[in-house]
Amino acid sequence: MVEIRRWWRIVGVALVLSLVAAACGGDDESPSSDGTDTGSVPAALTGSINISGSSTVEPITSLVAEKFNASNPDVEIAVSGPGTSDGFELFCNGETDVQDASRAIEEEEVAACKKGGVEYVELEVALDGLSVVGNPENTIECLTIGDLYALFGPESEGFSSWSEANDLATEVGGTGGFPDEPLTIVAPGAESGTFGSFIDLAIKGLAEERGQEETLRTDYQSSADDNVIIDNAAGNVSGLGFVGLSYAEGAGDTVKEFQVDGGEGCIGPSTETVSDGSYPLSRSLYLYVSTSALQTNEALGPFVDFYLSDEGMASVEEVQYVSIPADRIEATRSTWASEGGM
Repeated sequence: MVEIRRWWRIVGVALVLSLVAAACGGDDESPSSDGTDTGSVPAALTGSINISGSSTVEPITSLVAEKFNASNPDVEIAVSGPGTSDGFELFCNGETDVQDASRAIEEEEVAACKKGGVEYVELEVALDGLSVVGNPENTIECLTIGDLYALFGPESEGFSSWSEANDLATEVGGTGGFPDEPLTIVAPGAESGTFGSFIDLAIKGLAEERGQEETLRTDYQSSADDNVIIDNAAGNVSGLGFVGLSYAEGAGDTVKEFQVDGGEGCIGPSTETVSDGSYPLSRSLYLYVSTSALQTNEALGPFVDFYLSDEGMASVEEVQYVSIPADRIEATRSTWASEGGM
């Protein structure tokens, strides 16, 4: 009897140990509620992600990063906005993982990335409009593309008053009729994607047609800080400049947002007119993700996955930008999926 009891004790201990082992094993692999195996619980993400580029896209990316960090606190994410052009220089040197851009990459930047061994994927993430801003006391309501060329373009060099642009405006098909008031322009500089977008949308066509350099006049105050541009328009009766739509909307009634006539009549910047493309100074905003960095940075893929999720893309409107249409969101996600994301 003693031997039998000893044998049962051994069997009982073995049974208990097997049950404990089974329970512990469930920490690594546990079935889901529908009975399928969900696999191992992933380890917490760690590492760092370096993002630079457009000051326009920066608010969107910063909010996405904040949301991502809520469930991934051990991932350090740095977001800076020195400007699209300056950001591409860092990106193509392999110094950043993600490039925020308020314009598409240019040929020389493509070449720089190739030279630097940086491969990337382009992802459209939002829409924006460029608001031409002035003082609320300014009586002008609408500016044509010709007017914008006459005020901001390469042939306006030296114009110190609005009225000096009248003859040129009329010559290039603008309305003119500007008052004899000092012209004080504060606008983005060449490091900004907003600068490049404004040239493409408002200056390039007429400059090319007239054999002029496709750029802005050089005798204006450039600023990388959109708030400085807003302050000039708000505090100066003859102030003029241009910023991203969200900055102008955020300034409220302190600035006037001019309507723009691109040939189809005067249209003001708004979420609706940017979304449907009727506002002449509308543009896409982008992320460029280094696929080279994806190979070594385990946090980068999940971050971009989150950026393109419903929660991440909701950030676009939360910081007063315009969401891309649903079919284009899906196209962006498909592009990312082709790189192994989502």
